[in-house]
Amino acid sequence: MIDLKNLTVKKAHDALAKGEYSAVELTQAYLDEIQKKDKDIHAYLAVYDNALIQAKFADKVIAEVRKAKKDFPLLMGIPVAVKDNILVKGQIASSASKILENYKAAYDATVIEKLQRENGAVLIGRTNMDEFAMGGSTENSAYGPTKNPHDISRVSGGSSGGSAAAVASNEALIALGSDTGGSIRQPASFCGIVGLKPTYGAVSRYGVMAMGSSLDQIGPFGKTVTDAEILFNAIKGQDKMDSTSLPDAKTEKIPAGKKFTIGVPRDFLTMGGLDADVMANFEASLKKLKDLGHTIVEVKLPNLKYSLAVYYVIVPAEVSSNMARFDGMRYGKRVPGKNGIEEYFLSREAGLGREVKRRIVIGTYVLSSGYYDAYYNKANIVREIIKNDYKKAFEKVDVIATPTAPNVAFTLGEKVSDPLAMYLEDIFTVPVNLAGVPAISVPSGVKKIGGKDLPIGLQFIANHSREDTLFAVGKSFLGEKE
Repeated sequence: MIDLKNLTVKKAHDALAKGEYSAVELTQAYLDEIQKKDKDIHAYLAVYDNALIQAKFADKVIAEVRKAKKDFPLLMGIPVAVKDNILVKGQIASSASKILENYKAAYDATVIEKLQRENGAVLIGRTNMDEFAMGGSTENSAYGPTKNPHDISRVSGGSSGGSAAAVASNEALIALGSDTGGSIRQPASFCGIVGLKPTYGAVSRYGVMAMGSSLDQIGPFGKTVTDAEILFNAIKGQDKMDSTSLPDAKTEKIPAGKKFTIGVPRDFLTMGGLDADVMANFEASLKKLKDLGHTIVEVKLPNLKYSLAVYYVIVPAEVSSNMARFDGMRYGKRVPGKNGIEEYFLSREAGLGREVKRRIVIGTYVLSSGYYDAYYNKANIVREIIKNDYKKAFEKVDVIATPTAPNVAFTLGEKVSDPLAMYLEDIFTVPVNLAGVPAISVPSGVKKIGGKDLPIGLQFIANHSREDTLFAVGKSFLGEKE
């Protein structure tokens, strides 16, 4: 019997190396867990029918490597869940939308090539999400919401809620998500796991369905900071197929036990809307960091208060542009009409959900003649000012700390009909994407509601390409050994 609850990538790797169990047995253990739990949680839209075939191939490679007394990649034979907006050749990739319900990917995303071809990971299935990654609760999925493993009456977060729930419920060891305004970190917070949003460009976006092209980033989920770090290291790197991807940053190894200066933007935290228990947990987390030897100082980020307004101008504009290709002609569901124009509108109406339509309409408006300068250009100017706020702050501190989300997971249906309330859930995560800097959410405690322990997350933000700093601070906070 494999102890999935306490399993980590390194523990699984060591067990595979020693022959304690096979990759097939490990994969089957997760498939059994999915069979047992997922009818209630709905983390997956589909489990790949070739998962065990992938695992058999990994076992063959491991046997050959073991015979030659060599090492094999840490992720060889490790089951990974994949968000449904990431292309896996030959598999359906629907982005949780009806318009793409039968679309089969013609090629692998770069991150999939890295995981499968270079590392031998086992792709176990595609996870549920908000349609085209638009939402913060996974309730916008055309296939029904993913529920929180800690309380199935509550949301798992979004848009990568399926990936977060899969890891939290032991239906996958690690998972891939995407983060445009908090879509990895917020569900990680709600589900009590670790989620990393890397530096913009650190991970190739080739083969990932775009929502906001200047903000989207692929990143890892894990139960530990080390697991997230291992997955990040496997998928990062420059890619000739993505002109926005960056070469690996050259940084010196951080010494074990290094103490950091951590900035806290007090002005931003007192703007209102922050749950009292989440704030109390944040203060307790700061005390813990101080007791660990880190220095806590106050930092000024005066323009972060404009982040949500800027984000919800820029993102719909980019959505409007990116969604134009899903017209029922080149991609997705086609609804017959009297002529091409009617067919186009009928296909879009039938295939796209309410939140996607809302953002397309807003985005088309802010990009239209007479409004482009008034909204879109101004938003980009303020975005640069927000970036500069972070730049100045990182001249004084190594890391900035905030709560990941202003609340714990809310109940299903509570906010889905109130877009503004849903958008306000992104208050602490959105600025990070606008600046393009990396951030990680780590579990920091729980809030008890109705006899259930609902997780709370702590967010650490670092300067560009300093994921290594985030991993070091996160491990220090959680007490993970190197």
